[in-house]
Amino acid sequence: MSTIHVISVSGGKDSLATLLIAMERCPAGSVVAIFCDTGNEHEQTYAYLDYLEQALGITIIRLKADFSRQLLVKRMFIARDVRTGRDKAGRRLRWSNKAKRRALSVMHPSGNPFLDLCMWKGRFPSRKAQFCTEELKRNMAVGYQLDLMEAGHRVISWQGVRRDESHNRRNAKKFERVGGGLRICRPIVEWTAAQVFAYSAARGLQPNPLHLQGMGRVGCMPCINCNKAELRQIATRFPQHLERIAEWEVLVSMCSKRGGSTFMADAHPGKDRRQVFADLNIWSRIEWSKTTRGGKQFNLLDATEHDGAGGCSSSYGLCEQAELESA
Repeated sequence: MSTIHVISVSGGKDSLATLLIAMERCPAGSVVAIFCDTGNEHEQTYAYLDYLEQALGITIIRLKADFSRQLLVKRMFIARDVRTGRDKAGRRLRWSNKAKRRALSVMHPSGNPFLDLCMWKGRFPSRKAQFCTEELKRNMAVGYQLDLMEAGHRVISWQGVRRDESHNRRNAKKFERVGGGLRICRPIVEWTAAQVFAYSAARGLQPNPLHLQGMGRVGCMPCINCNKAELRQIATRFPQHLERIAEWEVLVSMCSKRGGSTFMADAHPGKDRRQVFADLNIWSRIEWSKTTRGGKQFNLLDATEHDGAGGCSSSYGLCEQAELESA
C-alpha cells in the first residue's frame, strides 16, 4: 500500500511553507498538491499557482465544486411549494408567487462555485454560518482524499494551520488520526507568520503578490471576514471585484425567499430585509471601512496613507524587510 501526501494549497503563505516542508521530507513522487477553487479568487492567485508549478516543477490539481444538482432540486422545491402554516417568527412558510417568479428567473447554474452555492442557500455565508469553507474547500479536499483511499492508498493530509492565526485554532494538534485511516499533519502549527515567510524566502520562493498589497489572507477576494483595512485596500486596488460582489448580491437576493441578502453581514432577525440590504450592501460596507472604530467618523489619517494604490501596504512588513535585505 503506497502513501500519498496530499497538501492543500491556497496560494497563501502558510500552505506554501507546508508544501515546501512536505516536498523536502517525503519521497519523490508521493506528494500531491491540490487547490480548491472557490470561484471567489483573485486573478493574481491563479497566476501565483502557475508560478509555483513552474518554480517547483509540480502540478497543482485544481478542484471545483459543482452545485448544478442542488440548484435543480431547489428549483423543483420552490416551484412545487404549497406548504401551509407559519414559522416561529410568524412568517408564512410557503414561497409567495412573486418570490417564486423572482427566484426561478435567475436560479440557474453559473459555473461559479461560490455564486451557485449562495444561490442554492438563498443567502451568503456569515461568521455564524460559514458554510463556504465547508462546501467549497473542506468537502472537496476530503472527497479527493477519500477517493485515493478507496483506490487503496494510505493518505496523509498536510494542512498549513498555525495556532496564532485565531482563537479557534489555539489547540490545533501537530499530528492527528482521523477515522478510516486518514492522518493529518500540521507541520507549522507552532510557527509565526514571520517564520513562514522566512522559510519560503530562504528557498527562493516569492510570496503571493497580494500579501504585498494589504491582504492578510488570499483565499477569497474578498473574504466575508475581511477587516476594515483589507476592505479599504480592495476598494482602492481591486474595485472590479467589488463590482462583481454587488452583482452577486442582486442575484442571491433574488434567490432569497424574503428578497434580500448581503455579502458581509450576519442576519438581523426582526428587521426588514430591504432596509438591511440598503444599510449593509457591499458599497455601504466600503464606506464603513473608511471610518474609525464605531463607524461614526471618517478616518482622515487612513485616507491619506492608503489611497495610493501603487505602493506597498503589506500587513506583515514584507516591504520593509525586502528594503533592509537589499540595502
